[in-house]
Amino acid sequence: MLGGTGHYGRHIVRSLAAKGVPVRVLTRNVARASGVLPETVELTEGDLESPDSVARALQGIDRVVVAVSAFTRDQIRKMVAVERDAVIAALDQAAAAGVRRVVYLSVFDIQPQKMPRQVHLDSATIKLDVETYLRSSAFNWTVLGAPPSMELFFAMTRGDRMLVPGGGPKSLPTISPVDVGEIAAQAVLRDDLDRQRIRLVGPEPLSFPEAASRLSAVYGRTVRFTAIPLILPKIAWYATWPLARFSAPVDYVHQLLGFIQLLNSFPQDVALASVKDHDKLVRIFSYTPTTLEMEARRRQKPG
Repeated sequence: MLGGTGHYGRHIVRSLAAKGVPVRVLTRNVARASGVLPETVELTEGDLESPDSVARALQGIDRVVVAVSAFTRDQIRKMVAVERDAVIAALDQAAAAGVRRVVYLSVFDIQPQKMPRQVHLDSATIKLDVETYLRSSAFNWTVLGAPPSMELFFAMTRGDRMLVPGGGPKSLPTISPVDVGEIAAQAVLRDDLDRQRIRLVGPEPLSFPEAASRLSAVYGRTVRFTAIPLILPKIAWYATWPLARFSAPVDYVHQLLGFIQLLNSFPQDVALASVKDHDKLVRIFSYTPTTLEMEARRRQKPG
């Protein structure tokens, strides 16, 4: 498993471990990884950018899940090097080592022509490059396109207010990381999904006001939706642009501000089509889809 300690990756590892499947995770910090992954998981310390580390992680492996993300404050300046260059190099090594099955976790939908002209996120083009690589490879591969995590609703909630820059789109597909974990775990164990790109999604697309109302019912208190004028993050995006190349923290904030603008322009035809995407998921995979209410209750449980 590459990227096994990330937001989605750790849930993929947990689902595989729960099925009794032996799992090996390449991690830069074994001590930290052992705190979030099951004890049965084999941890190999090393860096994805190190061919020797990757070779150790791939020894005796015939199936690989790739859920690598460098969208963090510390790694943001290395997104291209890690998420594209290192991943493709690792896949080259995997092919040479005899790995036959690859599941790649990508973004939900890649439509560059629908992005705001002034906003560009490296993450979308990086994922597209890796998908292009897979299509030309001899792997038995499946790409899983994940929408924003349901975590987004909780991240924008502070106490009794959900503060959303721009107010968000009218409808947004999201998914619980638990569902991503279960679907990816099932996918990598199957060979009948070769050369398929499958969009992952929760039971229904929601707007932020709808999410606030749903969470109010779960919490037993009112969560008030508040839209922050989008002009503010736009101004901040332009202000941070000149400095982003010189500072990783500023670059991270700049990318987040770009994501907020893209979020508010999420294509509504894609959002509405996500209902059919969900119907397809429940036909292909055996799992109980997680609703926003279920995710909220899960988050309330200790641990």
